[in-house]
Amino acid sequence: MIRALRVLLLAPAIALAQYPAKPVRMIIPFAPGGASDFVGRIMQPKMSELLGQPIIVENKPGAAGSIGAEVAAKSAPDGYTLFLGNVGSIAINPGVYPKLGINPVKDFIAVTQVVDVPSILIVHPSLPVKSVRGLVGYVKANQGKLNFASPGSGSLDRLEMELFRKLEQLDIVHVPYKGGAGPATAGLMGGETQLMFATAASAMPGVKSGRLRPLAVTSAKRIDALPDVPTVAEAGYADLRAGSWQGIFVPAGTSREVVDRLFNVAVQVMKQPEVIARLKNGGAEAVTSASPAEFAGFVAAETERWAKIAKEAGATPD
Repeated sequence: MIRALRVLLLAPAIALAQYPAKPVRMIIPFAPGGASDFVGRIMQPKMSELLGQPIIVENKPGAAGSIGAEVAAKSAPDGYTLFLGNVGSIAINPGVYPKLGINPVKDFIAVTQVVDVPSILIVHPSLPVKSVRGLVGYVKANQGKLNFASPGSGSLDRLEMELFRKLEQLDIVHVPYKGGAGPATAGLMGGETQLMFATAASAMPGVKSGRLRPLAVTSAKRIDALPDVPTVAEAGYADLRAGSWQGIFVPAGTSREVVDRLFNVAVQVMKQPEVIARLKNGGAEAVTSASPAEFAGFVAAETERWAKIAKEAGATPD
C-alpha cells in the first residue's frame, strides 16, 4: 500500500521528467507569410532546443483562425499540441462568429504572451496619397470605388478598418482573403485592393520592397523598423490604437506541470537576443506574461474589449 502511494505521488514528477518524449506540434491558424507564421518560425528552433524535441509547425488556415483553433482545442491535453493564438483567433472571433465550435477562454489554457505586433495602415503605391489625412480626402472623393483587404471577417485588420470607416464615414468595399494576412497583403501588392491595415510583420516585406506604402502605425510610439512613419495618434486618430498580440495556448485539461514547463521554456526563448532582434526587424516586440494566470486575465479582458468593438462596428461573418 505504501509503495503504491509513493508511485502515485511520484507519477506527476516522472511524467514531467519524461515530457516531451516525442515531437511537439505547434498549430498556427493562418497560412505561411503572415504575422503568426513569422513569429512561430522564429520561436520554433529555440523552443525545440530547450525542450529537447522537434517542434513541428502545422499551418491550418481558415475562418479567421477558427479552424486551427478548433483543431488545437480538441486535441489531447497532453502537452504535445501547442496553439499559437492571437488577438483575432482568441479574443475577437467569439464576438464576431455566433456559432464557434469552441469557447477559446474555456477550451484553452493560456500559457504566456510571446509578442505584440502593431498594425500599419498601408496603401498600394498607385494611390496618390502619402498621409492618413490625404487618404481620407481621396476616399471621400471616390466613395465606393476603392477596395480594402483583410485576412477575414473576424480579423483585427478588418475591425481596425471598420473603426476607421466609422470615424470618417468612408465607403470602402471589403475584400476578405482566406488564409491570413499573407494572401491579403499579396492581393494588395498585386493591385487587387488599394488599402488595408496589416500587422507590421505581415506588411514589412512589401514596405521594404517598395510595393506597399505605409501611412501610420497603430502603436503608442513609432517603431524602430519604420522611424519616419507616424503613429495613428500623431496622424490625428488616437482611437485606432491597437496591437496584435500573440501567445501560446494548450488544450484545457493539460496538467499544471506541463503548462509551467512550457511557460518557462517560452519565456527563455523570448529573452534570446537573436529572437528579439529578428522579431524587431519584422516589426514585432517580444513580450511575455508574468505567469499563466496573468496571461489568462489579460485574454479575458481583451475578449470583452473586442466583443464590444465588434458589436459597435457591426462586424459579422461574410
